[in-house]
Order: sequence, then structure tokens, then C-alpha cells
Amino acid sequence: MTDKTLGFDTLAVHAGAEPDPATGARQVPIYQTTAYVFRDAAHAARLFNLEEVGYIYSRLTNPTVSALVNRVAALEGAVGGVACSSGHAAQIMALFPLMAPGCNVVASSRLYGGTITQFSQTIRRFDWSARFVDTDDLAAVEAAIDENTRALFCETIANPGGYVSDLDALAKIAERAGIPLIVDNTTATPWLVRPMEHGATLVVHSATKYLTGNGTVTGGLVLDSGKFDWSASDKFPSLSQPEPAYHGLTFHKALGPMAYTFHSIAVGLRDLGMTMNPQGAHYTLMGVETLGLRMERHVKNAQAVAEWLEADPRVDFVTYAGLKSSPWYERAQRITPKGAGALFTVAVKGGYEACVKLVSSLKLFSHVANLGDTRSLIIHPASTTHSQLDEEALVKAGAAPNVVRISIGIEDVADIIADLDQALAQATA
Repeated sequence: MTDKTLGFDTLAVHAGAEPDPATGARQVPIYQTTAYVFRDAAHAARLFNLEEVGYIYSRLTNPTVSALVNRVAALEGAVGGVACSSGHAAQIMALFPLMAPGCNVVASSRLYGGTITQFSQTIRRFDWSARFVDTDDLAAVEAAIDENTRALFCETIANPGGYVSDLDALAKIAERAGIPLIVDNTTATPWLVRPMEHGATLVVHSATKYLTGNGTVTGGLVLDSGKFDWSASDKFPSLSQPEPAYHGLTFHKALGPMAYTFHSIAVGLRDLGMTMNPQGAHYTLMGVETLGLRMERHVKNAQAVAEWLEADPRVDFVTYAGLKSSPWYERAQRITPKGAGALFTVAVKGGYEACVKLVSSLKLFSHVANLGDTRSLIIHPASTTHSQLDEEALVKAGAAPNVVRISIGIEDVADIIADLDQALAQATA
């Protein structure tokens, strides 16, 4: 059997790892080591010159971390990738081989607030910039792209609003512009959709969320489809031109579909050092084993909770794309046919103050700055995760002052609804 014949849940358990050849250990060991002994001087030289694949130093590669990358790559249909210390690190790593001073990325205005801050503020220190557009306005997306644009960036299911991106349409725009489409698939996971099947070049994840699923470690991943022609133009010299640090090696010419992955390891992790630690990779590997089982329950619960909330007179609206009233319902049926995820916002009657009281009144829900846990989670974005944005930007990001973001867990759905019911009673009394 090959990986192509295996189902999702089988890959989630088996892909990327075999029993440990030294001990026969069935679970992937935690290779808690900094460095690796070379067979001889010639072996070391081949590794450092990228003439042979192997382990040199754990800032670059580690067997536990590699197993995780290979497993998620199998789930996403990617040829390779890198693991990073966090989802935010993964976003910088995704852009690093593509960007140069003066370049820009065109990004959805409906991104996680921390991503908007990273793209609008932090990357400017590299002399990169971001142009935020409503990705439902395809003409505006095309108009925002210019000769200095190096990527188009969106989330499959936007955090916090649950908005579903039209990946197929955005991929066509990116293709016409000769740039990669980068999709953050954190909130959907490959169980709901594989963005590369819709034309995405790169997929990023905050592995902290659904992939791990238990709120124990932070991590990020960048996966590459291996299908983009980095040499088709002069836009991506890091991949299409000789690299001085490797004796003039041209990554795309020498490594073909694996060029982006090898550059991200050999240059990105080498110089930026945003490396995932092996213990974190181990926790995430264990989480991925049950990803399909968890996502099925997450989505089933979220649909039931969203329908209950939409019918409640204490609620103004619910943004869940699985509701027939949602403007993105038809798109969700096409992009994520197994469900619209488990993250959405709820507008509470009474505005900002009612939202704050709701959060404080819940008992089963945890008030945390996280999502994708087995536990149901809640936060008021306008006063926390998105508080750095002005009111106009809050509304554009789907985080208006009168909404709370909820991440539905895998508890008994009746208990989730009962907790929301009693908290809404207090918040809107």
C-alpha cells in the first residue's frame, strides 16, 4: 500500500513514522538531542553542502519534528514543509523565501487580529508591507496586486468570524499574477479541506490549535505543494538565483519541487532559528492521531450550538457559515462540505458590556486566548485579541465590540448549550 491509497484517519495515525529501528518503539520517540554524530568528514561535508539528506543540528532538523512535518504533509497533500515554534513564526517563515525589501503581500482583511498586527506593523521592520482587502471583492484583490507583490494570503475559515474564503477564485487570481496563494488552514484543518486541492501553493498552521487539540504546546507548520514554478519570473531570487551561502547553488534548479522546503530549512531555520522543539512535536503528533475523530465532534456540536443561538432572542446574529442564513453558506458547502468548522462569533444584545458579563458568567466554557481545544472556549476579541485595532478595523475583522468568539469543544452538546443559556440570562438581564 502507498500513502495515496490510505484514508485520512489511517494517515493521521501512521504517516511520517515507522517503528524506531534501534529499539522497535511503536510511538515516535522524543529525540531530545542537539546534534548528531557524522559517520566521517566526507559525510559531514555532503550534509552541509546539501548533497545528502540527513541530520546535522536540531535547529535545522530533528527526527521527531520531521515525523510531524511528514505526517501533516501527508494529510495536506504536500511534498514537504517545516515546523516552527508557533503559528506566528510559521507565517514569517512562509514569507521569508519570497520577500525582499520593498515587497508586499496582499492579505485578507478578515484575519486573526495578531496576524493583522504582524502584517501591518512588525513586517515593516523588514521593509515588507501588507495590503489588506476584502477577499470577497475579487476585483479589489486583483487591483491591490502590483509588480512588488509576492504572495496572496488568506485564512480558509477566518478567525474570529468563521468567514469562508473562496479559495478557488483567489488561487486563479494568484496564478494570473504569478504569485503563490498562502492559506492559513488552522481553523479548518485538512480534515475539512485541503487548500492545495483548490490551488493553494503554501499552507500554514498554528499547530497549537486543532492539530494538537489539547492546549499543551505552541507550534506552527508551513507546507509546500511543490507545484509552483519559482523560476518563471525574477520575483523569487532566493529560489531561482544562485545562493552565495551554498557555493552558488540554485535551489529551484537543483531541488525542483523540494526547493521551497529545503530553502526554508537550510536558510530559514538556519538563520531565523524559529525551530519547534522535539517534545512539542511529540505532543502534536499524539494530537494529530485523533484529529479526524475530534473534528467530527467539533463540527457536529458547533452546528447544533449555532442553530440554538440563532433562534435565541437574546442574540442579534451568529456568523457560523454552516447556517443557511449565512451569506457564506453556499460557499462552505463547496469549500468545506463536511462542515463549517467550530469557530464563530455571536453578537449579544446589550453590546460591549453584555459581552463582558457573558464571558464572566460562563462556567463550562474557559475564558482563554486560544481556540481548537477539546474544551469549549470563549473570548471577547474587542477587549483582548483584537484590542489593538480601531473600531473600523474591528468590524472589518469580524470582531466588533458587541461580539464574542466561541470555539466549540467536544463536550456533550446539551451541557454546552445549558452553560450558554444560564450565562446569557445573566448577561442580558
